Amino acid sequence: MNIAIIPARGGSQRIPRKNIKPFCGKPMIAWSIEAALKSGCFEHVLVSTDDTEIAHVAQSFGAKVPFLRPDALSDHHTTTIPVIAHAIEWEQAHGVAPEAVCCIYATAPMITSEHLQQSLNTLQNNDCDYVFTATSYAFPIQRAFQLNAQQQVEMFCPEHIGTRSQDLLHAYHDAGQFYWGRSAAWLNQTPIFSAHAMAHLLPRYCVQDIDTPEDWIHAEFMCQAIRAHSHLTKA
Repeated sequence: MNIAIIPARGGSQRIPRKNIKPFCGKPMIAWSIEAALKSGCFEHVLVSTDDTEIAHVAQSFGAKVPFLRPDALSDHHTTTIPVIAHAIEWEQAHGVAPEAVCCIYATAPMITSEHLQQSLNTLQNNDCDYVFTATSYAFPIQRAFQLNAQQQVEMFCPEHIGTRSQDLLHAYHDAGQFYWGRSAAWLNQTPIFSAHAMAHLLPRYCVQDIDTPEDWIHAEFMCQAIRAHSHLTKA
């Protein structure tokens, strides 16, 4: 049995009510719920929230909300793994023993059912604890620089100032969409970013963190462009 768990805390600070704010025509969390349901990967899709309004919205789009998350796991210092472990423990206490659990973020409107399916296949066919979405940096990280107290430029990796771009190692970062993991890994709080994990690579145009109002506007433009391109290719 596989289940999806969508963490959706009610106290977003930088974008108030972010998880249920309308995004391209529907509440933000609806995009994650609908992709999970469409994928066919899950016996059920569960939302872990401390907020009754988020719970009602999630249920209206087909997710289950069998409990409200305790306050101890609902402040802005709480990390993802304890929230997922809590939901798994709740499931086990109610007779459900999931083998693989996918944490899907509530603010991942460019998530697709196909990527969920492909990542599950990777988890099932490899010796790993997690599979998560990632994408490449658009510019070599070895060429990054900082500004010191005098606003002067200092290279992070001065030894690579003369290295050709094509000779530098590729670097990747978390795409912040979803994280497949084996139940034991979540319950043991095994770190995700380690040799126990594999990455499912996404094109950069499918990835956007949404932490500020500017991020939100950018993400809407990206989603609209992807949908328009999809309609053109299907025509």
